[in-house]
Amino acid sequence: MHNLNSAIEAVFANKFRSILTALGIIFGVAAVIAMMAIGNGAQQEILEQIKMVGVNNIVITPIIEKDENDGTAEAESENGSAGNRKKYIPGLTLQDAESLQQVIPGIGLVSPEVVYNAFAVTAGTRSQVKFSGVTPAFFEVFSLDLMQGEMFSHYQIENGQPVCIIGPEVRAKFFKKESPLGKRLKCGDVWLEVIGVLKSREVSQSASKELGVSEFNNSVFVPVKTILMRYRDRSLITQAMLMNTGDGQATTSQNRNQLDKIILQVTDSEKMTATAAVVKRVLKRRHAGEENFEIKIPELLLKQEQRTKDIFNIVLGAIASISLIVGGIGIMNIMLASVMERIREIGVRMAMGARRTDIIFQFIAEATLISITGGFIGVILGVILAKVIMQITGILTIISMLSIVVSFGVSATVGIVFGLMPARKAARQDPVTSLRHD
Repeated sequence: MHNLNSAIEAVFANKFRSILTALGIIFGVAAVIAMMAIGNGAQQEILEQIKMVGVNNIVITPIIEKDENDGTAEAESENGSAGNRKKYIPGLTLQDAESLQQVIPGIGLVSPEVVYNAFAVTAGTRSQVKFSGVTPAFFEVFSLDLMQGEMFSHYQIENGQPVCIIGPEVRAKFFKKESPLGKRLKCGDVWLEVIGVLKSREVSQSASKELGVSEFNNSVFVPVKTILMRYRDRSLITQAMLMNTGDGQATTSQNRNQLDKIILQVTDSEKMTATAAVVKRVLKRRHAGEENFEIKIPELLLKQEQRTKDIFNIVLGAIASISLIVGGIGIMNIMLASVMERIREIGVRMAMGARRTDIIFQFIAEATLISITGGFIGVILGVILAKVIMQITGILTIISMLSIVVSFGVSATVGIVFGLMPARKAARQDPVTSLRHD
């Protein structure tokens, strides 16, 4: 106990030097906690995105390109003949979705989707919403639950009935003080009866853009055939869509894809890549040999992103850990200098009966006390730094107790390991020589 008191007195007798000695430990511990908090936040976001995109999903989206003579099955040649014919390439259609479910084994759910931006109006209130045509499979794929109401019936789906399920933000805008069930909402030129309201679900901007996840809260969902029959079917080419160029050719830059997206849910996760390859071949055959679509596997993209972030976090953690090692070297250097300054003190203690183990314990106690104090300050600084990063950059940070315990434990170990050499050097001093030292 006397040796510990001596160590504490020695640390407080040189406060400024002790603080400078502890700086490496302080910044090292703070960096480790902040980096691990960023890593934990990134992992949590990945898990949330996996929940949002669903499990074992394959997402098919059309590739829209503007092309001369794209609206006709043939283009006349310069001499007026029809010899230079251009084959008609169909876009992504509802029949594609039905065909994939029938032809390819191992596909559980198929969710076709068509999306428009539209203005919704009711009782004098007008606001822009996402107007989406879906099937009940859409809600199963994304694990969306109803807060109230009911799902589309088979009759409503097959006959394109004017019914809708709305997101919670749509309800808050149009039906603040009343139940929306049974009420009518006008989207575009179509009056719809509200039959259900979804539970709230947040979608990050990255998931919406990179993974093709729809924004659910501000959406109005109707049966996909309701949009195709009552609102708009882009696969139908009318005379109004064609533009004469004056040279006998007709062109259009219209998007002729009936659907904006098809989501396939595969029953066996190990067959995701193989199923995607089969889907590609089937669609190319249906689309006249053209690959005018893109196939994504969100889960694989997310796992790849997770691996990248794991490597990035390991590198950051290693860099932060180097700070702890540098801090330990700093402690060792300062303690070695302290031994040289306190040779006379060491000689006096040994002359008064102190053993070598007492001298070793005193100097190890000093180094450990400095590192533990630095570790404690570093923990506080690391927590503050993680919070500041989240506030300023918007990056999610999650501070785990494991990171605090590990970093604090490492800081104490660093003090003991790097304090051992100066302590042994102090214990080897000759008492007679030390007493003569000025």
